Amino acid sequence: MAEPDALEIVLDLLKLERLETDLFRGVSPDETSQRVFGGQVIGQAMMAAYQTVEDRVCHSMHAYFIRPGDPNVPIIYQVDHSRDGRSFTTRRVVAIQHGKQIFNLAASFQIAEDGWFHEAKMPDVPGPEGLKTRRELRQEALHLFPEALHDQLTRARAIEMRPVNPQSFAHPEPMPSEHHVWFRATRCFEDDPAIHQCLMAYASDMSLLDSGTRPHAVSWHTGKAMMASLDHAMWFHAPARADEWLLYSQDSPFAGGARSFNRGMIFKQDGTLVASVAQEGLMRPRRPAAER
Repeated sequence: MAEPDALEIVLDLLKLERLETDLFRGVSPDETSQRVFGGQVIGQAMMAAYQTVEDRVCHSMHAYFIRPGDPNVPIIYQVDHSRDGRSFTTRRVVAIQHGKQIFNLAASFQIAEDGWFHEAKMPDVPGPEGLKTRRELRQEALHLFPEALHDQLTRARAIEMRPVNPQSFAHPEPMPSEHHVWFRATRCFEDDPAIHQCLMAYASDMSLLDSGTRPHAVSWHTGKAMMASLDHAMWFHAPARADEWLLYSQDSPFAGGARSFNRGMIFKQDGTLVASVAQEGLMRPRRPAAER
């Protein structure tokens, strides 16, 4: 049987159903996850906002994860028209399940304008060619994990990720928080800039929490840590295609109080800085059941 097209599944997730003028419905993939992946909700909320904006591009978004999303029921996205100005348009999106907010997002859109320019330099790291994918690294370590996790660890993904300096999944050792991951969608797709931005936002939540765990030799694969995204912010600096290689350079300047602050920069292969990301995540030791 042919392997399902994981990218097509994610692109379908971004095709929201319009229920009313500013009301949309999104669904989750048919998986065994206990909660909705944060990147999915970010991408869908951005797409809901885009459905109410014309001729402007998102330059920033700020979001809070309020409750775990239930993957078994649809998510309702309600868009508020905060402001429609001459240069900037602002939208607020609230995601609702079971009658309660699970997530909210504020996004700002801008017309094309010129101005002064500078950008950070891309780190000097190996290119994606020749690096192992995250999926290949997991397959190599599969024998170290319970069989019940094998399908989850090796299933097809919409985003191909190639870590430059990977940490062991099963037996992590302390490493610097700074790490670099090349990523791209698994195949080329349509040219709509909004879709590429939303897919980049989706991917930006896939490895950022790792920045905070690396110095402490912690991995969610070992079941010793409770981890979750608390908030997420992203600034889009320049156009980019999510189906071309992008370098995600990430680090964590602080962890404490059961939280980790993480940040990242996303570059095109030619060195163009296309986006910046910041996130705070929950990161606490998982207590034995007898102690809870």
